[in-house]
Amino acid sequence: MDTSESSTASPDEAPVPDETPARDGARRRWVMDTRPLRRPAYRRLWSSTVVTAVGSQLTAVAVPKQIYDITGSSAWVGTASLAGLLPLIVFALWGGAVADTMDRRKLLLITNTGIAVTSLLFWVQAVTGLESVAVLMLLLALQQAFWGLNAPARNASIARLVPADELAAANALGSTVIQTGQVVGPLLAGALIPVVGLPELYLVDALALCVTVWAVYKLPALPPLTGTAVRRAGVREVVAGFRYIAGHKVLLLSFLADIVAMVLGMPRALFPQLAAETYAPWGEGLALGLLFAAVPVGAVAGGLFSGTFSRARRHGWMVIGAVVVWGAAVTGFGLSGNLWLAVAFLAVAGVADMVSMVFRGAILLSAATDEMRGRMQGVFTVVVAGGPRLADVLHGGAGSAFGAGEAVAGGGVLVVVVMLALAAAVPALRRYRV
Repeated sequence: MDTSESSTASPDEAPVPDETPARDGARRRWVMDTRPLRRPAYRRLWSSTVVTAVGSQLTAVAVPKQIYDITGSSAWVGTASLAGLLPLIVFALWGGAVADTMDRRKLLLITNTGIAVTSLLFWVQAVTGLESVAVLMLLLALQQAFWGLNAPARNASIARLVPADELAAANALGSTVIQTGQVVGPLLAGALIPVVGLPELYLVDALALCVTVWAVYKLPALPPLTGTAVRRAGVREVVAGFRYIAGHKVLLLSFLADIVAMVLGMPRALFPQLAAETYAPWGEGLALGLLFAAVPVGAVAGGLFSGTFSRARRHGWMVIGAVVVWGAAVTGFGLSGNLWLAVAFLAVAGVADMVSMVFRGAILLSAATDEMRGRMQGVFTVVVAGGPRLADVLHGGAGSAFGAGEAVAGGGVLVVVVMLALAAAVPALRRYRV
């Protein structure tokens, strides 16, 4: 594992006074904590994320746009999204077990190469004018399968590249880049399509993934630490991962905290209805764009100022507090009749979501042993991907039955109540500190 260089002064040398102004020291305590970037191996992994965070969003925009252009149907767009969900779930769970049985660097090389080839195939079918929804759905399923294999290994590797007290900072750096990509990527895609055309979005993503493959190639080897013979990653290993979670309450609570926040309190399915009804006086298009952008923008802001919280040691309380703030902010959003106040509440929710992501990720990496980290990240990937989709179904039905604002506010209240009840009933999360 690469580590940053350090030096010590001899006893007879006088200490050199710090010439940095005091205000700069104070500033470093509240802006993003960049200590993990001093670690060459982590810096390579993070740098590759900077490139692909935007590139992956180009494909995320191009696929539904191409399907809609072919079919003229939003139903087909939704169906295509579901086509990628099952491969993601299956291969994320299996990929977590694989990541615990082989060199994670090698697995990252294989899967990143697979994702790059898939993006290249997306480009080929687009530039040749194939116009086949079936081919697009097949490629999407293949891409999500590779991504499901990739994500657990990538996330589990972080604990081998930085020390435990920098895990929260490392998660903040990575999450901020990803959230920034979710804001910048779609905007860039919208600007590029009229200029270079839709097929080239796939090509740009494929080229960006080549940078990721090179960065992963330069990582140190990350074999299992146990020294035992490589096991076969099968159903037994996946089940063992779930048993491990059930036997470690702090891990179980960290997953439940995310499920509570996302399933009960993610209101994105109701954004179109709210934009058309509640916020129509401001312009339906403007309102819809602002609602979708507010949470990612808040998350990016939270990441940029993550120095205010990334050094905290009581990770359990940080998760509990973040989920409660998320629920309270969502409640405020549901009760807001003013668009700008609603956007402000959603931005606060985005900050809380960033804090929750940072410390839930740190708990999974620090509380689990290395031989189980891949499987923990596999379950984490499924929860993160599946929670918002379940929320779409739940909130969509509740919005139709009770009204959009009432459904959103009620979900936010439930988040606060359920999270506080879990924290009171199970003290393991409250007591956990790195």
